[in-house]
Amino acid sequence: MATTNDLKNGMVLKLEGGQLWSVVEFQHVKPGKGPAFVRTKLKNVLSGKTVDKTFNAGVKVETAVVDRRGMQFSYKDGSDFVFMDSETFDQIYITPETVGDAANYLLEGFEAVVAMYEGNPLYIELPAAVELTIEYTEPGVQGDRSTGGSKPAKLETGYEIGVPLFITTGEKIKVDTRSGEYLGRVTG
Repeated sequence: MATTNDLKNGMVLKLEGGQLWSVVEFQHVKPGKGPAFVRTKLKNVLSGKTVDKTFNAGVKVETAVVDRRGMQFSYKDGSDFVFMDSETFDQIYITPETVGDAANYLLEGFEAVVAMYEGNPLYIELPAAVELTIEYTEPGVQGDRSTGGSKPAKLETGYEIGVPLFITTGEKIKVDTRSGEYLGRVTG
């Protein structure tokens, strides 16, 4: 248990019928009249839906202990993703629904943070950017700027993103895992 005065970004709260909500942002407000309150933006850990919620200051809220572990993506078994705990070497099977968009950037051997609650995986956290190789993209046509200077490219994971015209098949690029945007070439 904690109070609304103890809230921190990333803290996971157990609200309304045991649902888990992660604190995205919070703000303590002391109006000139009336009691102080805490304005929060909460993200549902399972569905990803965000809501704004206001609590009275000092109200008790139930916190959930979420275990965040470094794990390595091993392989895909059917539709499930198999991760290995970097410390205990235990293997864990995670459904595609839990992996979500992270599947677009996962290669064997990739490190990720798996958030667990009571032994169940909740979500996968990837680094902000990953380095992936372009599996295939059309050669850029000199002078063709009608598309705004970008073209589709298929990454080695099978995911397709937009890249600048000068990028070629086989190049290694940096990709933002939150937006799927091209961030630049990887040199060296």
